[in-house]
Formats: sequence, C-alpha cells, structure tokens
Amino acid sequence: MQALLLMLVPLLPLIGFLYLGISRTRIGYTTASIVACGTVLIAFIISLFLFFTINFQDNTPLIISYFPFIHIGNINIDFSLQYDALSAVFLLIITGVGFLIHVYSTVYMHEEPTPQFAKYFSFLNLFVFSMLLLILGANFLILFIGWEGVGLCSYLLIGFWYAKTAYNEAANKAFIMNRVGDLSFLLAIFWLLLKLGTISFVAISPTMLSSTDVLGITLLLLLGATGKSAQIPLLSWLPDAMAGPTPVSALIHAATMVTAGVYMITRNHVLFSAAPFTMNLIACIGLLTAIYAAVLALVQNDIKKVLAYSTISQLGYMFLGLGVYSYTGAVFHVITHAFFKALLFLGAGSIILSLHHEQNIQNMGGLKKKLPITHICFLLACLAISGIPPFSGFFSKDEILNATYSFNPYYWVVGVIGAGLTAFYMFRLYMLVFSGSYRGNQEGIKEKGWVICLPLVLLAVLSTFGGWLNTPSILMGNERLAGFLYSVLGKKDSTVIDALHPINQEYMLMAISTIVAISSMILAMFIYSKPGQAIAKRDTWQKIVENKWGMKNFYQRTVQIPMTLLSFLLAQIIEKKFLEGMVRSVINASSFLSRKIRMMQNGQVNRYIIYMVLGIVLFLLFWFLDIRIYNSFV
Repeated sequence: MQALLLMLVPLLPLIGFLYLGISRTRIGYTTASIVACGTVLIAFIISLFLFFTINFQDNTPLIISYFPFIHIGNINIDFSLQYDALSAVFLLIITGVGFLIHVYSTVYMHEEPTPQFAKYFSFLNLFVFSMLLLILGANFLILFIGWEGVGLCSYLLIGFWYAKTAYNEAANKAFIMNRVGDLSFLLAIFWLLLKLGTISFVAISPTMLSSTDVLGITLLLLLGATGKSAQIPLLSWLPDAMAGPTPVSALIHAATMVTAGVYMITRNHVLFSAAPFTMNLIACIGLLTAIYAAVLALVQNDIKKVLAYSTISQLGYMFLGLGVYSYTGAVFHVITHAFFKALLFLGAGSIILSLHHEQNIQNMGGLKKKLPITHICFLLACLAISGIPPFSGFFSKDEILNATYSFNPYYWVVGVIGAGLTAFYMFRLYMLVFSGSYRGNQEGIKEKGWVICLPLVLLAVLSTFGGWLNTPSILMGNERLAGFLYSVLGKKDSTVIDALHPINQEYMLMAISTIVAISSMILAMFIYSKPGQAIAKRDTWQKIVENKWGMKNFYQRTVQIPMTLLSFLLAQIIEKKFLEGMVRSVINASSFLSRKIRMMQNGQVNRYIIYMVLGIVLFLLFWFLDIRIYNSFV
C-alpha cells in the first residue's frame, strides 16, 4: 500500500502532463484547470496521508525498489524511491505551495488561447513531477533525472512566450548556465560510482572514501548546487528568469527548482560534514551571494526583479546555514521562504494583473486602497522576509545567524548586515508600490477575484505563523522541526557546535538582529514616505551598482567573448576549412573513381570476358599466396 501511494505522488502530475500535452487542442479551460490542479491536489493529499501514518522516529528510511534500472557488471542501480522525514517535509512544500500556484494560474493565464493554456499547465505539471522525483530519489541517478527535469521545465516555462526574442534568450541563459553545474554534478556521481560501486544515499559513507575523494566529490557537488540554486558564480540566470509568467516565477523561486541545491547538500550532509574546507566554502559563497544580491535588489525598478534578487539573497542565507552545519536551520528557512516568497510573487502577480501588466514600480504607488487584500498580504510577507518578530522569517533566519555566530563571529556580522539590507529593500518596494499617490495611467484598478486572493490569504497565514514550526526553546518553544528531522539529521546539526549558546547570549544575538531589521525597515519607510520625491532624486545606490558590480562585464570578458571566439574558430577554420575540405575530398575521389569505373561498362561482351578471366586469375593468385603464408607460419 505504501509503495503504491508513494509512487502515485510523482506519477499523478506526470499523468496530468501527458493528458494535457496530448489533448491540448481538444480540451477547454475548465478541463485543463481541473486536470492540472486536481492531480497536484491529490498528490498533496497523499503526501499528507503518508506524513501522518508513517513513523519517522525510526532511523531506517522507507526505501522501495520498483524495478531494476541499470544492471551492468557489478553496478546495480534500481529505480528506487526513499521516504523519510526530510523528503516528507519537501513533499508537503512542493505539492502544497505548488497546488496554490496552479489554482492562481487558472486566472492569471486565462487570457491565453486554449491550446497555449493547456500547454502551460502541462509544463507546470511536468515541473512538479520532476521536482518530486528529485526529492524522492533513493540514489543519485533518480535525483539527477529529476534535477535535469526541472532544468528542462525551467527552459520551457521561462521561454513560454517565445514570440519575444528576449524571453528566448533568458530561457537559453538559464538552460546553459545550469548545464555547467549539471556537468560538475555528473562528474561527482561518476566519481562515487568508481570508488564505491554504488550511488545509493544510504550506502554512501565518508569512512569508505579517502579525504581527497571526499573533498573532490563535495566540491563538484557544490558547483552543481550553485548552478541550480543561483549562487556565486552561477547566479546571473535567475533574474532573467523573470521573463516567464509570474506564477512560474513563484514556482521556480519558492517551492521547487532553486531549493534543489539546498536539498541535495542536506541529503548528503554526512558526506559534506566530513569536508571542512567545502563547508567553509559553502558558508563564504552563501554570505557573498546574500550581500551581493541584496545590494542589487536596492536599485531594481521592476517589481519581479526585486523579488528575484531577494530570492538569490535568501538562498545565500540557506547556504550559509548549510556551511555552518545548521542543516535544520537551512531546511527551516526553505520552508518559511516557500511561504513568504510564493506570497510575494503571487502578490506581485495580482498587482501586475490589476495594472494591466505594468511591472515598473516607479509607475505604481497608492495601491493600498485600490488593492486592500493584496496590500495586507504583501505587507505580511515583507515583515516575514525582513525577519521581524513574530513572523516566520524571524525564527528561521535567527536560527541560521545563531549557528553562524558559533561558527565564526565575523560571518555573523556580515549576515546581520545582509538582514538589514533585506528589510530596507523590501520596504523600499512596499512604499513605492502601496504608499503615496498613484503615479501611473491605468484605469479600473481592482482585485481580480477570489481565485487570485484565496492563495494570497492562505500563504499570508502560513507566512505569519509558520515560524512556530521550530520555535527555539528560549522562546518557550520545543523546536518541533529539529525533533522531526532527528532521524535524518541527528540530534545536533553540527559536529563543530558542541554546546548551545548561553541563554543571555542567545537573547543578545536575537535582539541585535531584530533591532537592525526594524531600524532598516523604519529608515526605508522614512526615505520613501514620499515616493515621488525619492524617485526624482534617484537612488544613491543606483550609480554604484547599475552595472551589477561589474559582474556583467566579468562574464562577458571571461565567458562570452572567449566562447564567441572559440565558436568562430571552430566554425570558420575547423568546420569549413578542415572538415568540409575532408568531406569534399572524399566526394571528389568517389566521383572520379565512379567516372573511371563507369567507362568499363561499355556493353562489349569480349571486354567483360577478359575482366572475368582476370578476376579469376587474381582470385587464384591471392588464394595461392594465402596458403603459402599460412603454411610458413604453421
């Protein structure tokens, strides 16, 4: 029974994808919506049933092998799914938040023609299937299939409006940059297979590998994770991914693709914990990414671009949590981030729809009264992501920062600065969109109905109260999430942090981060209390970071220009001069020989008899020589 139910979770969205893809020209909006949303809803219900019926305190995960997949020599890889506390958490996030995004999409994409509408939902279902397969895979191969699947789906959905060249370029950029990380990931899998003969998660142990092997494998896996989770140096694709429909942005940024790297590292935490250099590198990459993206978010005027850089920054905090051995903190932030970031993107979508697809926040303002439900929900999400107590982001970010202080106090200082920047750019966005008077020229601005508003309200509730899932003990909590993940991550997340902070120190750290966040929020509200004047003066930061800190030029000089030159060399010299010349030589030689041989076929019987006799003589001669040579060796 469990094997069937577990298989149904990813299988249902796959069935929805196949039906919608095949029948897209023959079904209407209602049928497409019911199939797409229904399959994800049933998958969510099954995930809930498994969550409440399986005992997660047993240290042995539920692993079900369905059929042999690759059996070659000593290599035996089955198509197996693994269900434990970690996968259960991610399953609920993907199917639950994914279902709300599906429902929201039924209105957001209703202007599309019916075949396009059904095609969109088929891609969305395939996206959910790929992410579920990634989470449930019991070995690296199944995880990698899902890993590549979400990469493919991101390409299809980012470039969904393919009539615009810029959208196609954004889709290509996302696909190509992810391939860099994917190649690194694949090399790590081959390395594990070469050394251990298995890539099953439960069979991999650092004690079976040398320290060099552990370091090399974890570094390759880390590069793969930076590509999928948009960390330095493979992060520039994610802001451009805003070319896709807004619900796609919510799905990519909140519940699925970008958290895959965090999941992969957490799933293999035993391997990573045995590589201190890699862990420190993860923490450094997370910190640099968090600050870099937060500063860029300060100057964006496209509402979706602000949220995109915000996602990159928050992913940096998740990587920081992983790097300081706070695996529970990282997973906790994944959960809270799924709530408030999905809410922010869907709220942005509600604003964009109401303003007839206007995305420039300089042309907004004064929407507080025109969009009251969206306003309240968006404000709650801003408070949550800013780390203001008692909203969800406060608890998860505080847990990461506390662990960071024990690991390295200097990292903690940088992390607190990043938290302040987060509060500032989010309330800059809030004030420019909702405060003051309306600066645009659109008419008839109003909410788009309950199908748009209901997911916002549900996510607002989760963003407000979701932090109580893992309330720290000093705030009279019992750290439910840490206890739930005990069977996977152990009692302590860290092999470095051997003691809890003194209570007074925990209160002090919590108070400092809260004061910084609230001060930044108040500062942003003061500066942008008159949005028109603030825009007229132009953001001070704009001049400093308008070129993305030179990262664009860096990519152009180190990647784009060399690759363009290499492509030109291969196309003009290797292909046209050498390969085409070689092919032409073969063609010319064949043509010459065919002309000469054709002259022999002139219809004269006496010549044919001579050719036949010569052939017999040559045959006998070669046969005689062959016998002589054979006898000489014998």
